[in-house]
Amino acid sequence: MLKVVNLKKTFDKGLVTEKEVLKGISLELKEGDFVTVIGSNGAGKSTLLNSIAGTFSLDEGQIFINDKDVTNLKEFQRAKYIGRVFQDPLTGTAADMWIEENLALANRRGNKRGLKPGITNEERKKYFEVLKGFDLSLENRMTTKVGLLSGGQRQALTLLMATLHKPQILLLDEHTAALDPKTATKVLELTNKVVTENHLTTFMVTHNMKDALKYGNRLIMMNGGKIILDVSGKDKEKLEFNDLLKMFDEAGGVVNDNMILS
Repeated sequence: MLKVVNLKKTFDKGLVTEKEVLKGISLELKEGDFVTVIGSNGAGKSTLLNSIAGTFSLDEGQIFINDKDVTNLKEFQRAKYIGRVFQDPLTGTAADMWIEENLALANRRGNKRGLKPGITNEERKKYFEVLKGFDLSLENRMTTKVGLLSGGQRQALTLLMATLHKPQILLLDEHTAALDPKTATKVLELTNKVVTENHLTTFMVTHNMKDALKYGNRLIMMNGGKIILDVSGKDKEKLEFNDLLKMFDEAGGVVNDNMILS
């Protein structure tokens, strides 16, 4: 479903701030894989996610989504294959538009535009039902401006918008990092529900080791622009927190407080 081959990226080439952030990353995700990606600051995990999304061009390497080479496609061109939830709750929604208007935009993404009613009654029924399944009482606030929602509600709405039409790849870029612990747990549980029920191929970057262990069927650790650990299936299920710390240390990773205490 997703294949990346020998990805290399260096920022600020030729300057004193030059930094090689991806050092020949190769990775393959099967359909339905839920991969959590952990690493200290500067490990390259968000850069890898952004390279998949097409946020910037690569120095070397190729990216395939469902066997299609998307390496040279712009970010907006890849959007028809990718659903994405950002770290900042203010990103991914239109704050001055109603909840139902935001959902309508997501629902019609990629379709031809025409002279049709803004939102049909059939669409409203659909949005009501999917929002009801999120158990956040948003189904009764569909004409509320999104800017009035809490951070957790906005992230939940962004998750719904990203998955309203099943994406080939779902990218989650530390999407609970800006939330308080209780809200973050709620959004992660909701994420797991959506991913599992829809069998979504998912790439979730997190700064939290415990979340990386709890969610998904595969765990990847990055350090210094390389993948230093890749465990899946029963091997991941058997991993304990202390085991993960030890493996990370042995692989040369640098653990910071956010990875342990968040």
